[in-house]
Amino acid sequence: MRIETVAGKTVLVTGAAMGLGKLFAERAVREGAAAVVLWDIDAAALRETAAELGDRVHQLVVDVSDRAAVAEAAAAVRAELGDIDILVNNAGIVRGNTYFWETENRADIDKTMAINALAPMYVTLEFLPAMVRGTGQARVLTIASSAGLVANPRMSVYAASKWAAIGWSDSVRIELEQAGHEHVKVTTVCPTYIDTGMFDGAKGFLFTPILRRDAVVDTAWKQMKAGAPLVVLPWTSRLNKALSGLLPIAIRDRFLDAVGVYHSMDEFTGRTR
Repeated sequence: MRIETVAGKTVLVTGAAMGLGKLFAERAVREGAAAVVLWDIDAAALRETAAELGDRVHQLVVDVSDRAAVAEAAAAVRAELGDIDILVNNAGIVRGNTYFWETENRADIDKTMAINALAPMYVTLEFLPAMVRGTGQARVLTIASSAGLVANPRMSVYAASKWAAIGWSDSVRIELEQAGHEHVKVTTVCPTYIDTGMFDGAKGFLFTPILRRDAVVDTAWKQMKAGAPLVVLPWTSRLNKALSGLLPIAIRDRFLDAVGVYHSMDEFTGRTR
């Protein structure tokens, strides 16, 4: 069930104008995808990325937090290119560095949940039925976060959105297996902080530096093609998750506080653009 290459396949990437999304799109083009569809809300950055990547790239300005916009854009893709073989749910936002009760803009809650948790569901629902009906190897890759595995102060809403994304994505994986659709694989990727600018100001913690974007994309891409169910980066994040399930809560909290997890967002600023 491994895909050796995406050559000849149609790939769609959300949040594709910069960061991880742009790197995923570059990887698809480099491997010879028949078409690579870029979705992003940033029209200017999207144009720049599309111009860099060449003729096989198709761009659409899409606000994935808007369910109607997602449906309209998906219909346009199907009309022009047909069904999608590889879907990369990459779009995401983060709002943080405050305790939850200090939240001033309640719209940030809605936006975070809409983009990080609901958008992958709505986008996937536009393309997954055709993947299921088809016979070729198909993939859904969802970029979640280690924040969805271990609680973390000053990012409670972000963590909630990623917990939701992980629960949904892995459940869909099991549903496909139960229904016998072995040609469609779902991979959920849970990295810690990455050097894309989204987490500017966040701090690495014990044995867990800020991850390099190229390394994350390389691992995620390889594991997606292999059909891996869950990818947690780095190893310390897997350890923290395991200990969180085994230790009493009070001891867990002392451990995660001591290694720096609970203070990693203290100086978060985020991307200025």
